[in-house]
Amino acid sequence: MRNPILFRPDRTFRPKRKFEPGTQRFELHKKAQASLNAGLDLRQAVQLPHSEDLHDWVAVHVVDFFNRINLIYGTISDSCTDQSCPVMSGGAKYEYRWQDEHRYKKPTALSAPRYMSLLMDWIEMQINNENIFPTNVGTPFPKTFMQVAKKILSRLFRVFVHVYIHHFDRVSQMGAEAHVNTCYKHFYYFVTEFNLIDHKELEPLKEMTLRVCH
Repeated sequence: MRNPILFRPDRTFRPKRKFEPGTQRFELHKKAQASLNAGLDLRQAVQLPHSEDLHDWVAVHVVDFFNRINLIYGTISDSCTDQSCPVMSGGAKYEYRWQDEHRYKKPTALSAPRYMSLLMDWIEMQINNENIFPTNVGTPFPKTFMQVAKKILSRLFRVFVHVYIHHFDRVSQMGAEAHVNTCYKHFYYFVTEFNLIDHKELEPLKEMTLRVCH
């Protein structure tokens, strides 16, 4: 049964990005959801369907993972504050610094909630940019699409790192452990299936991955 706290819509960190009905992207999204709902093995569910375009498949999953991870962070955001998490990190060994093309031109240490806010804003800007994530069938993806998609996914992975290492007691307290683990497993299988995140980047959750995914 779905956890009533975890799935409260008012706890979502950002509004969901939806696919327009009737578009090819919407149909692909439905196909991906049908595989998951049918209980298909996640390793199989992430594989590129026959005759589908890889860019479309990646675009659909990037948006879906953004929505899901966004919801997961939203559920623990009340316990992730500037005081409890003054640095965006994954334990003592890993610290993530923020950099963008605007205010933070050099890697800058920020509190976890500030980092998350900037991250979700930045991803939202990318996925709503028609020049990067075209929604019309026949509009080609830019040459930089995969590069942007990889950057989004590697940054979304950091949300999992922070949640698992610093807030998993809160996740467990809410009875949301199974949901978060399944979402992580789906994400992990997808990014490794298409080599979308460097293996070094995945190191912080190596033990968790062995427990959840194998």
